[in-house]
Amino acid sequence: MKSLKDLAFRLASLSALSIALALAACGGGGSDPVAQAPEPPPPQQQTPPVEDDDSFDTYYNVCRGTNPKCYHDWGAFATTPDRVLIYSRTAGPRHANLGTPMAAGLNPPMNPDNIMQAGLVRMMTEAGITADWTEDVAILASRINNYKAVIFASSNRDTLWNGAVATSQDAARTALRNYMRRGGGFVALHNAFGAEYNWPYYEGLLGNANFYNHGPNRAGDVEIVAQDPSTAGLPVRFSFQDEWYNLEPFPTKVKFLAKVDTSTLKPLTGAPHPGHADFHPVAWCQYYDGGRSWVTTLGHNAHSFTADLGGVGAIEFQKFVVQGIKSAMGLTPFCTQ
Repeated sequence: MKSLKDLAFRLASLSALSIALALAACGGGGSDPVAQAPEPPPPQQQTPPVEDDDSFDTYYNVCRGTNPKCYHDWGAFATTPDRVLIYSRTAGPRHANLGTPMAAGLNPPMNPDNIMQAGLVRMMTEAGITADWTEDVAILASRINNYKAVIFASSNRDTLWNGAVATSQDAARTALRNYMRRGGGFVALHNAFGAEYNWPYYEGLLGNANFYNHGPNRAGDVEIVAQDPSTAGLPVRFSFQDEWYNLEPFPTKVKFLAKVDTSTLKPLTGAPHPGHADFHPVAWCQYYDGGRSWVTTLGHNAHSFTADLGGVGAIEFQKFVVQGIKSAMGLTPFCTQ
């Protein structure tokens, strides 16, 4: 009898053990199912995608480059007429094609030798754009927001400094900065690269570039290096004549539009600077601090601006400038990627 009882006890124990193992395999068997349930896996960290974007320039403390994110599309100029302001005030050496300095005010009478200014007015008029002009820094400071683009026509040195007033001598600088931040258009022609050397913001506006020196005024071939609304319809190569500025610093974060084929320059160098033998740009564009900036170092010679189009490359150059101004105004796509 005792052996039968032992056998029954062992069978019952084995049966209980089998049930326990089965329940454990199925995840059950406890008196508190919640407490005995397996712990959920820890939540995965959500890491934002890393963007290869260096649009913010810590040196100039602005967003700049070819990314449209640097443009402030605030609609500030949505109702502004298609009008530009030509600004040609010089506070240093004056290029001959600018002619005799003009009187103060807006749209003063032009002198017969104001060839660059008159040429730009004509070019804008033919494009259906109204052009005003001034060499009065106070006019620029007070009226710049009335224009879709401001054109610095060989305006040089401290062109934005008003030494004639006792206070707010930098009002034009502030106006230009705020104009860019509200989505304005800036165009620099030729010796506008010789301006505001001691104001870093302006150097950044030029594309982190500045005039250093130039060689003799001579012929050379311009090559278009990018498709863009401002280069549309231009031949890939055309002959021109200019001073071919050497730059220091060299432009960065910009879309290069045109360069000079340095093999066509004789001589190449402008002592003591060695020039840019490998890649010598003459025009580029960028978004800058909320606005648009289209610039070219070309435009030294009077015959590049005259209506007879008789100068070397005048037809192509004037077409290029007009299309660049229109893109800076926002009338055509700007600095396309």
